[in-house]
Amino acid sequence: MAASMYIVVEGEDPGFDIFVNGRSLARHEDALERLALRMGVKPLIEFFSADENSMSLLIEEGAGDRDLIRRLPPPQWYPASDGLKTVRTLVAVLQDEPQQLGTEGEQVVSELLEYVVVLEKAQARNLRWHLAVSWR
Repeated sequence: MAASMYIVVEGEDPGFDIFVNGRSLARHEDALERLALRMGVKPLIEFFSADENSMSLLIEEGAGDRDLIRRLPPPQWYPASDGLKTVRTLVAVLQDEPQQLGTEGEQVVSELLEYVVVLEKAQARNLRWHLAVSWR
């Protein structure tokens, strides 16, 4: 099963495409977390939140416990500017040396750059966001 880290923007339809594959980001989440902490920014995983719908999907995919849905806190939403700070910092550190993350480093940078595009559009529309995870 492959995991994917993707952006969820608050509201029904943000008016723009928010799709980013996010599989390389998920595979390198631990290394990205260490790098973010070293650079003094909030790790991507700290932007994770889940609502009842996304948790139901995870449980259908075999990850988690149905009883967890009843105990979920409300989804947390974050300003796009906070996510941009983290993502831009990671891009700045990795862009010249993507091999820090091995052979997939360039793909990680590519996905981070896609996050920048989505978060800039969310910021321009004053929309909040959070990170979600899917296993497929």
